Amino acid sequence: MKQKYDVITIGGSAAGIVAATTGKCCYPDKSFLMIRKEKDAMVPCGIPYVFGFLGTTEKNIIPLAPIEKAGIDFLQDEVIKIDRKEKKIFTKSGNEFEYEKLILATGSKPFIPNIPGKDLENVFYVPKNKEYLDEMLEALKGSNKVVVIGAGFIGVEISDQLAHIGKDVTLVEILPHILGKAFDSDIANIAQKELESMGIKVLTNTKVTEITGSGKVEGVKLENNEILKADAVIFATGYTPNSELAKNMGLELNKYNAIRVDSYMRTSDPDIFAIGDCAQKVDFITRKSVSIMLASTATSEARIAGMNLYKLSTVRSFLGTIGIFSTKIGNKVFASAGLTEEEALKNNFDVKTGYFEGVDKHPGSLPNANKQIVKLIVSKESDVIIGGEVVGGDSAGELINVIGIAIQKNTSITELFISQIGTHPLLTSAPTAYPLIKAAQNVFISK
Repeated sequence: MKQKYDVITIGGSAAGIVAATTGKCCYPDKSFLMIRKEKDAMVPCGIPYVFGFLGTTEKNIIPLAPIEKAGIDFLQDEVIKIDRKEKKIFTKSGNEFEYEKLILATGSKPFIPNIPGKDLENVFYVPKNKEYLDEMLEALKGSNKVVVIGAGFIGVEISDQLAHIGKDVTLVEILPHILGKAFDSDIANIAQKELESMGIKVLTNTKVTEITGSGKVEGVKLENNEILKADAVIFATGYTPNSELAKNMGLELNKYNAIRVDSYMRTSDPDIFAIGDCAQKVDFITRKSVSIMLASTATSEARIAGMNLYKLSTVRSFLGTIGIFSTKIGNKVFASAGLTEEEALKNNFDVKTGYFEGVDKHPGSLPNANKQIVKLIVSKESDVIIGGEVVGGDSAGELINVIGIAIQKNTSITELFISQIGTHPLLTSAPTAYPLIKAAQNVFISK
């Protein structure tokens, strides 16, 4: 294999693949290499579904075809050292490469709280690692009572999938409500009721103090000394940036141990870029550092990095993380973008909200029609949309992307209220009661 490349990408999940292919597209005369530790990379957002709908990790693998088609070399190996001064990369297998530009897409790793009993048999976490997940799936086959700790998106989705295959699931969350980073309590309560309707026991405002058992997990002890019986425990308590390589080569990190980057995704070394979960995130609205980790955000950053490798462009810059989330619980989709009302108030924004409940088809008596709820959060001072939340059928997953674009474009509530839309009985709400427009109207008339 060639020992000198113009651009080397370390990491080959969603961010690494998009950065490499975008870079090759923009700079076709440059040579590219992607190095990845794993033989097979998991589709990050698809991991919860290997526990239910997919049933196996084999159906959740990111294909390498785009890399091969783009003319990018691929190497399965582990990078153990980087010499910034000499611009050299050293791998575990003894390979040594030189580079002009380097892209770090090293991702994240699960955060495991230091709780007694976390090392017992049948206590699991959720890494993006196929071999570990295969072993976990096999062990869970003989487990009926499963306690999931952490009710963010991963915890909620895994609970949903385990209930789908008949497991007795208890979901424990230390915060006042589930999905606390993405939804206000009024929307989160709807999501909790949906989980409970599936037979999942949800405990909020609840702290786990110990995993009990002799060799193998037998229970989960709560702060009130109650013990939940458990055959298996799954930690879904978030992720931390995988930034050891960056730290060891002297790159600047932020308070979350994420690699500091500018709006072009350059690190403190201008020839090294960082993208995805390992890179810092600055909120689009508050301008504060946040720890949001999303494949959709990572691929947006990847496109920015790929375009700016050799020529910077002010119109190709990343202006901040909006945080656009969506998930499906049972038959309902829950989605959000930007700030929640609660987060906006916490950050001293003076806001007003618009809320509307409608139906996602017209008439509502059509087959597969779903109730659709839209909530908009708007700055009183500027009238600009800074957040939104949607509950509904499958179309809610795309509707939240429209709200995300509105936030990114600093769209005013008036602009949204008078915007033109296309509708169809089988596909959308009625033009007379389109929930997004009606929510905007309810903000507009509250002036």
